[in-house]
Amino acid sequence: MDFTFTEEQQAAVEAARAVFSDVAPDRTPSPALAPGAVAEDIDRQLWHELARTDLLGLTLSPEHGGAGLDPIALCLVLRESAKVLARVPLLESCAVATAVERYGERTLAAELLPRAGRGELILTVGANGRIGHDPAELAVSARPYGKGDGSGESDGADRETGGPSEGSGWVLDGVQSAVPWAQVADWIAVPAHTAGGRPALALVPRTRDGVTLADQVSTSGERLAEVRLEAVRVEPRELIDVAGCWDWLRSLLTTGTCALALGLGERVLAMTAEYTSRREQFGFPVATFQAVAVQAADRYIDLRAMEATLWQAAWRISTTAGGPLPAAGDVAVAKIWASDGVRRVVQTAQHLHGGFGADTDYPLHRYHAWAKQIELSLGPAAAHEEALGDLLAAHPLG
Repeated sequence: MDFTFTEEQQAAVEAARAVFSDVAPDRTPSPALAPGAVAEDIDRQLWHELARTDLLGLTLSPEHGGAGLDPIALCLVLRESAKVLARVPLLESCAVATAVERYGERTLAAELLPRAGRGELILTVGANGRIGHDPAELAVSARPYGKGDGSGESDGADRETGGPSEGSGWVLDGVQSAVPWAQVADWIAVPAHTAGGRPALALVPRTRDGVTLADQVSTSGERLAEVRLEAVRVEPRELIDVAGCWDWLRSLLTTGTCALALGLGERVLAMTAEYTSRREQFGFPVATFQAVAVQAADRYIDLRAMEATLWQAAWRISTTAGGPLPAAGDVAVAKIWASDGVRRVVQTAQHLHGGFGADTDYPLHRYHAWAKQIELSLGPAAAHEEALGDLLAAHPLG
């Protein structure tokens, strides 16, 4: 496989490194010391800097003020952001914006995307459903309503399509749990299911009537929200009822999370190499001991496997290229390696750092908390192995 990146993708990485070079991982309170969320808001200074360098519109077309790059470029930038624990909704906002441009109505895209690219709007998405185990779209229902809704004149449904009739819209009811950055987002993308069982994606302003937020806190100390929707009305253009939209967005979110795991793991292994090269026992750096070198080498292999599977998955969702399995198979393999790999990397780092790794004045414990949150959001590797097995059964190879 040739994972050589284009000049434009490499330029995006260089721009990201320049922006993140001024970000310190300990810019906010430690999750081990904060009684609740580590901060009430995102890192606004960093968010504005990302907007100024056009990194928020990376995957948007020039028509909407973007650079016109693909999800691979976004994953490259996310990889850099994780190395400094950047507290911004870069993944969620860019992923939702890309899905809106790809599948949404032109009027909605023209209204939201230029402002999102300039950092004036923050977008987020609820991808965990009610409890995080069932498909997210099953947690919210979308039913059509019409001009006569509530008066008995019409139920608003088009008898041929099952969608809303002219002059009508949709009503959303349900819950999405653990929605990142919801309290500061302007629009929340909510996966839902229609009466026919089709998955759809609704774009809902945070301040829309019927939307309520309940605070939650992640393992990494960041604010999450339980988003409740009670008879929330959305316009027809605000609900994307196009086949494949939610599946594609979910794959992009997952692949982006794998990119975060890779970047975090690479930084943690670099910290471990630096520390073990300085720390001496019996007059020698502990990095020269065979037991230490073997553990570090194993984690390096984990990272290289995470990297190869990540770029394979990102390439599949960025192109229309076929393969022996659907793109979901490549995403599942990336999730298997990222979920287990990031956990093994931080556990080995803590072990090789000894007691120093638990010092709250040293940033390793922050990376450990973020890694655990990434692992939880990806889910257990065994579940992805089962999904991969189902795909292999449905698409026999050879």
